[in-house]
Amino acid sequence: MSRLRCILRGFDHKALLLLFVGLPLFIFGIYLHGQKITYFLRPLWESPPKPFNIIPHYYHENVSMENLCKLHGWGIRDTPRRVFDAVLFSNEVDILEIRWNELHPFVSEFVLLESNSTFTGQVKPLFFAQNREKFKFVESRLTYGVVGGRFVKGENPFVEESYQRVALDQLIRIAGINEDDLLIMSDVDEIPSGHTINLLRWCDDIPHKLHLELRNYLYSFQFYLDNRSWRASVHRYKPGKTRYAHFRQTDDLLADSGWHCSFCFRRISEFVFKMKAYSHVDRVRFSYFLKPSRIQDVICRGADLFDMLPEEYTFQEIIAKMGPIPSSYSAVHLPGHLLQNVDKYMYLLPGNCLRESG
Repeated sequence: MSRLRCILRGFDHKALLLLFVGLPLFIFGIYLHGQKITYFLRPLWESPPKPFNIIPHYYHENVSMENLCKLHGWGIRDTPRRVFDAVLFSNEVDILEIRWNELHPFVSEFVLLESNSTFTGQVKPLFFAQNREKFKFVESRLTYGVVGGRFVKGENPFVEESYQRVALDQLIRIAGINEDDLLIMSDVDEIPSGHTINLLRWCDDIPHKLHLELRNYLYSFQFYLDNRSWRASVHRYKPGKTRYAHFRQTDDLLADSGWHCSFCFRRISEFVFKMKAYSHVDRVRFSYFLKPSRIQDVICRGADLFDMLPEEYTFQEIIAKMGPIPSSYSAVHLPGHLLQNVDKYMYLLPGNCLRESG
């Protein structure tokens, strides 16, 4: 002990305290909140993407299609284009019902591909096949396919996602798409409004590629985040050139074209499944993130499931969006099938945040 005392006398006690207490606490803090720090400092290391060329969107049910096309600077066709709606399906049964009922009057062929594998390589039930009876209303216009998963351990989830999108590209061709038909490329929960698709199928001289600006909602239509969802797109199909993708493909963006309802599930178990199954599984940094009571609390507060900061490019935008999303109590201009079946989809409407546990 005397030797230890002699050694310690040669050191500054404050420096020792910093070394053995402060440094471990700092490392532990980085472990817990490193992702938040990275996201908060994003404006320092990443520039915002090039702004879109936003196309004003005109619509009213009492305005003729000829006048609507004219307002957009487009002509009108003698007959509408055929429309193909193609999606990769995971487990969003209710949202798919709402989507397909919204688009049913305007879509010529529905194309759906599902796999027995999640993007993260887990075995997945064929949820659409199990619920196919609910979609009889599209059966005569449905091209359905199944692709087997590759189940490669330790692989980046985006590789499996890309593999499944290539398979969907092949299924679209099997469905009989032809040149200049319209192809909707979007995730199931990115729902174009029916009148938007009707406009694009009737109007002439529309852009060959067009992204759709969607209203961003989280958990339900109570938590409106912003109108910055842009990944959904519509293409005038070109054989040999058009490829199914979910990234930016053009600078043109049609304003106010539908809804993106992310993590809009009926059951807590469906939240857990998606959190472990989708390409951003790395966001599940701690096992307690999957705790059902925590997920329920996060939903009702409009907070972030992964305890992340907003993905923005300026400090002003990051700070403005920090914290829970304010509740909206407007149910105006939502998908028609949702409002026609409120008893079935009550959990998606303002004021109904509680979820089923199963």
